[in-house]
Amino acid sequence: MNGIQFENVSKYYKEGDNTFIALNDVSISVNPGEFVAVIGPSGSGKSTFLSIAGALLQPSEGNVTINGVHLSDLKQKDLSKLRLEQIGFILQTSNLVPYLTVLDQLLVVKKMKGSITNEDKLFAKELLEEVGLGDKLKKFPDQLSGGERQRTAVARAFMNDPNIILADEPTASLDTQRAFEIVELISKGVKSRNKAAIMVTHDERLLKYCDKVYQMNDGNLKLLEEPVAVR
Repeated sequence: MNGIQFENVSKYYKEGDNTFIALNDVSISVNPGEFVAVIGPSGSGKSTFLSIAGALLQPSEGNVTINGVHLSDLKQKDLSKLRLEQIGFILQTSNLVPYLTVLDQLLVVKKMKGSITNEDKLFAKELLEEVGLGDKLKKFPDQLSGGERQRTAVARAFMNDPNIILADEPTASLDTQRAFEIVELISKGVKSRNKAAIMVTHDERLLKYCDKVYQMNDGNLKLLEEPVAVR
């Protein structure tokens, strides 16, 4: 099955005689073309959930499957390969490389896999056009606004044509208007390129762009509603 699935996933930590439960028996399935939001207070387990989804953290119990592959079956080298090829990350800050142009921010992702082809350059330009940066290809991060830097990060997340997009508070550093623009861009990319996407956010105004909304509380995940996503 394509997309990402959690099956009875728990994560807990031992502290002396005490056990701290970060995730408690979480099950969720996100299919290609689906944009899901996870909301909840700080310390509720959202970051642990996203780290496990991104193959950065191993669960204590349960199974995580990406495109039919059980992550528990993979060695560290294979997990690194999977993160590079199948998961696109969008973080709170754009995390751009200061000395690379906007175009090269995307091409460096391809460079990590090997050589860069002409097709790669065309695809990078296409992605940047889609996020409204077609005229900024040769600009450096310090020449961009905060919204433009985050648009670059959105385009970069799609560069390896991954199956999964994970966004961790992608609008935290933006004003309201820029926040809406960024999440709308993510939503359009998810739909047009048929990706399975999960966004962790505190901003409930952004939920109208999502297909499903889950609440995380004390490590427990619950489906709240299924809003009509903006197309």
